[in-house]
Parts: sequence; structure tokens; C-alpha cells
Amino acid sequence: MKVLVVIDMQNDFVDGALGTREAEKIVSRVAQKIRHAKEHGVQVVFTQDTHTPDYLRTQEGTLLPVVHCVKGTGGFELCEPIAALVGDSVVFEKSTFASVALAKYLCKLRPDEVELVGLCTDICVISNALMIKSFLSETKVTVDASCCAGVTPQSHENALNAMKMCQVSIL
Repeated sequence: MKVLVVIDMQNDFVDGALGTREAEKIVSRVAQKIRHAKEHGVQVVFTQDTHTPDYLRTQEGTLLPVVHCVKGTGGFELCEPIAALVGDSVVFEKSTFASVALAKYLCKLRPDEVELVGLCTDICVISNALMIKSFLSETKVTVDASCCAGVTPQSHENALNAMKMCQVSIL
């Protein structure tokens, strides 16, 4: 069994507070990947970066002082057309880069492969990929580089190279 994990495809990361041109470019590819997965019986799960209005008083907020993904705001919502594809999929809200709840969920499923796509390659994608690899050391973990974007193109490439070194397959 394979699981596709869609990381933080939220408005604030696409074209909002922390959006980039590279992030905007992957939206249609990610949507296509989700549709293809669902058509072929692959389970799809989503994560959402989830902050509260006091974000700037958190450790992350002091180090990245850009308010983003505050629950209940438009920036928190998954971007279109991704939001339209969620359906009855499981969505994990996470207050930090990686989701322990997602890793535990995957441990119960025991998939043969976990593929990750989404934003940002160099923060949340790499954090979740390495956590999943740690929890499920014998499971193939892959990242589709064409369906990810980083804070910068250089940090995207650096993250892909770091994941390769940790035995995450890069497509």
C-alpha cells in the first residue's frame, strides 16, 4: 500500500504571507498528482500548518516573524484547487514543522511507500520526510521534487540533497 502525503498547500505558502513564485508553479502539478493517486486507490492525507493569533510570541514566531497560517484566516486554508480534492481524506493540523500524529498514523497503516509533496521543501517537507523515515525505517519514503517548492530555489535543492543522504528517494 502507498500513501501520498500533501504537505501544507495553504494560501499563505502559495501566494500569501510566505508565498513564492515557485510555490504557485507547483499547485497544478500537486492537484494532478492527488487526482491520479485517488484514481489508483492510493490513500491521500494532508497536513496544515496551524498557528494561533499569538504566533509572534512563540519560539517559531520570534525566529520567523511573519504571521501566517493562523487558524480561521484565509491564509490557513488549503489553496484551490487542492482544497476541492480533500474530500474525506484525513487532515493533520500541526503547530510546528512536522506532525508526530501523522507519523503515528502511518505506523498503524504500515504502508510499503510514503510519497510526499508540498511546501516548503526546506522546512516542513524535509521535517516530515525525516520523521516518517525515523518512525518507519523500512518503508520507502519518496519526495516528488517537481511537486515541491522551497523558500528559495537553492534551499529547495539543499533540502533535496539532505533527504537523499538520509535515504529518502527523490523523484
